[in-house]
Amino acid sequence: MIVASTGEQLGVLKLSDAIRHAQGLGLDLVEVAPTANPPVCRIVDYGKFKYESSKHDKEKKNSGSKLKEIKFRVNCAEHDYETKMRHAEEFLDKGNKVRVQLQYRGREMAHQELGMALMARVKRDLVTMANVEQEPKLMGKSVTMTLAPLPAAKRKRHFLSDHDLPPLEDSDGPDEDEEDDE
Repeated sequence: MIVASTGEQLGVLKLSDAIRHAQGLGLDLVEVAPTANPPVCRIVDYGKFKYESSKHDKEKKNSGSKLKEIKFRVNCAEHDYETKMRHAEEFLDKGNKVRVQLQYRGREMAHQELGMALMARVKRDLVTMANVEQEPKLMGKSVTMTLAPLPAAKRKRHFLSDHDLPPLEDSDGPDEDEEDDE
């Protein structure tokens, strides 16, 4: 199958006819899908083709995930925990990896089980958004865990912010609580 530089399909041609046609236009015959049946070739400028394919490869390489970090303390208030979980879900939703770090200070080191329980809770709460890439690990005065996002189709958020929620529907009629005093 031969495709012209304009994108127009020229159909199935013999190799010699396709090369002659490409040379007549001052262009090259490039095989783009060798495994297809019949193989697909394009009539293009080879230098331009190589440049565009290398540019495409660089774009794919640069779109890799970044590593975002969320820091906790052992005594974390419930609202703070939910806010940090919401941020972690946003990062994972965008395809970034998340490093969860728990910092111990002073006497908190005597109660490391509280920190490990918090890390287990984080892992449990984000199971629908991420896989654990590195299990919680104690290094000095901190515990670190790395999470990698699940494929986009398998992600399901739990900690939604106010702007992510659907608007409440207002009813135009009277409420059930109100009584008519007429």
